[in-house]
Amino acid sequence: MHYEFTASRVTGGNAVFPDKIIITDEFFIFRKARVIGYEEKKIRFSAIGSVSINKHLLFADIIIETNGGQVITANGFSHSDAKKIARLLS
Repeated sequence: MHYEFTASRVTGGNAVFPDKIIITDEFFIFRKARVIGYEEKKIRFSAIGSVSINKHLLFADIIIETNGGQVITANGFSHSDAKKIARLLS
């Protein structure tokens, strides 16, 4: 299994470098591009404590909290993508 979701460029903060979520058989990967390179957080499924969706008028934010207390917020995904991500991570 390999799923890749890219946030909309229309939302704030994603115009040039949209957030990206990659879900593999073992990991959840959150990638935030920068001018040079990117920041990547790779988390095993067993370390995911909770997944929630914060819906806005057109787009949704995905909030992932790890068992260690780290919070990852990915912004600007479509409602359908957000639901699918939450379902795959739960």
